[in-house]
Amino acid sequence: MLFLSLTLLAALPLVPVWAVPMCSVRSQSTSVSSPTGSSTTPSPTASGSQAVSSSSSTSGGSNLIATSWYAGWETNTISSISWDKYSAVKYCFAVTTSDGNVSLADSNEADVASFVQAAHQHNTKAMVTIGGWTGSQYFSTNFGSAENRTNFVNTVLGLVTKYNLDGLDFDWEYPNRAGAPCNIISSSDSANYLSFLQELRFAKVLDYIEIMNYDVFGLWTSTAGPNSPLNDTCAPSADQQGSAVSAVKAWTAAGFPASQIALGVASYGHSYSVSTSEALPDGKTLALFPTFSKTVPQGDSSDTDAASTTECGVLVPGGFSGIWNFNGLINGNVLTSNGTVNTGYDYTYDECSQTPFIYDPKTQVYISYDNAQSFGVKGNYIKQAGLLGFAMWETASDSNDILLDAIRSGMGL
Repeated sequence: MLFLSLTLLAALPLVPVWAVPMCSVRSQSTSVSSPTGSSTTPSPTASGSQAVSSSSSTSGGSNLIATSWYAGWETNTISSISWDKYSAVKYCFAVTTSDGNVSLADSNEADVASFVQAAHQHNTKAMVTIGGWTGSQYFSTNFGSAENRTNFVNTVLGLVTKYNLDGLDFDWEYPNRAGAPCNIISSSDSANYLSFLQELRFAKVLDYIEIMNYDVFGLWTSTAGPNSPLNDTCAPSADQQGSAVSAVKAWTAAGFPASQIALGVASYGHSYSVSTSEALPDGKTLALFPTFSKTVPQGDSSDTDAASTTECGVLVPGGFSGIWNFNGLINGNVLTSNGTVNTGYDYTYDECSQTPFIYDPKTQVYISYDNAQSFGVKGNYIKQAGLLGFAMWETASDSNDILLDAIRSGMGL
């Protein structure tokens, strides 16, 4: 059985999060169902999708799933993955090419075979993600005609055969919506996407989705805020930018079963340049939604400001992203080795969004991130809401499984 996941933009009102449908290839004797091909709003017709088919995330036979994405540009970290704690891990990224093929050249392709071998040694599914921000340029043309779709079906199935994969993850950013500046888009993208999936899978297109609940607040918003809020319905209306709770509510209201929804969680956070008067307006309590300077602070040690060439071949000046991976916070001594806040930092925990915030008064850097407490609460929410499980970006950004163990524990695994 070949597992297949797809990244779609779920542009529901006030729910700017991602949704990743998961499905698998079955025999041609099963009939084809046609859930909505739209990349904007989930249709109630999608609620007719079949029962979830997934490997267990525990030896005890639980049907809850535990998945993550592994960045291929990471080095010497495959052996450190806690494979037994995952049901599937996805290798990122194979990028689309103009001739209807895919390329892993920029993601240490030589490591894919050892990645798959390590996963299979631990009875974990090994998948490859196709696309991403820098790899979605040619999806539209690859899906744009019947001939091109058939060619791309053969391309990706060839990838499965070459590496003995258990599945594929399609991360198209975005169908008929601007992503990277040189991406090709068409008004027929969503319909063509569905046609491709039906040809690839020969069966019902959808098993389950993953709501990608992160990057809700960032440098593009007017204030700093939670990167990956569990809830925003309890926040002031101006600060309700989207959350897990509101996204799940929107999807289930559209007729999609909660038991076929996995929650996307983040092992990283965003930082902002925030003045002391904005961060600590009363001199002692850290504010939750402060305004910030557009000067982007450096994130962890992996955040560089070197000039780079975009996927479109354009040279762009350097600049920091401001991103702090969870292990980067520990390695940078912002957090202790067990993930608690180090001395010299202001800290608060927002009970509404279930988000920790840190402020460095010396550098005036304000950080929204996730910790063991917020991951544990999200795990409990997954269990209480009857969701399917979680998917974490990114595997190697955790530290000693602090986050992974917390969310698994919250789910009761």
